[in-house]
Amino acid sequence: MRRALLGEVKGTCITCAKFKDITHEYSTIDGIQESVHDILINSKEIVLKSESSETQKAFISIVGPERVTARNIELPTCVEAIDPMQHIATITKKINLNIELEIEKDRGYRRQNIMEYQDGNFPTDAVFMPIRNVNYSIHCFESHDKRIMKEMLLSEIWSNGSITPEEAIYEASRSSINLFLPFLHAEKGKQDSEGEDIHESNAPHFVYPSVSIAVDQMAKKVTFKHIFIEQLELPPKAYNFLKKINVHTISDLLDYSQDDSMKMKNFEKKSVEQILEALQKRFGICLR
Repeated sequence: MRRALLGEVKGTCITCAKFKDITHEYSTIDGIQESVHDILINSKEIVLKSESSETQKAFISIVGPERVTARNIELPTCVEAIDPMQHIATITKKINLNIELEIEKDRGYRRQNIMEYQDGNFPTDAVFMPIRNVNYSIHCFESHDKRIMKEMLLSEIWSNGSITPEEAIYEASRSSINLFLPFLHAEKGKQDSEGEDIHESNAPHFVYPSVSIAVDQMAKKVTFKHIFIEQLELPPKAYNFLKKINVHTISDLLDYSQDDSMKMKNFEKKSVEQILEALQKRFGICLR
């Protein structure tokens, strides 16, 4: 769980900055106290929260003299700056500072590719990990009747403010569940294969189709409760609408019929088609 919290929880950060007429990371700009390198370092430290998994564009366009902070970034509606007072640069003269920023949502750590430095584009090392540190300890205690020893797990979680500890535990648990789901399918495939071998050898065997189908349906139902709609990789419009109507898992989505979806206000036919196509492509579910 500690590893999942540190490495599997998604975060948002600035991954690239574009300056006009700047060719080198260590260049200086007349009228700006910081070098381009310092501005890049400050930019990647900005704590952001995004509701979209798509790459977003943001802009800084300001006239000095001025102290530039996160509040001066023109962000898309789906992105929020957690601390508006985080420092970016200091303009000391009456000049224009224009920077185009790329914002991405991902997990883990990604090193910059120096080869991509061109036309004023400067990629930055991206730290997508919103959880900064996790400590845990296990405490033993007796039950009320003093017959059973119990254990309590105490976790201490530090985040950058873009996610609460409760949300982080939820997402880390979801990632861990998704990690082990393929083993369930692999075991089922193994059992099916063994069943075929027995059948081919003409050994006595007993088949209960109704029980087998019921177990398979139950397994799928449990599985779909733990697979979240993010795995469908839907366009932002369809994804945001499903979130708005509290559809978080594939199981939630399957509770809605196609007719129900078409009747929902502001839910376009195109979005319904995109969802049906994603279900068919990712999980082989055909609802047409």
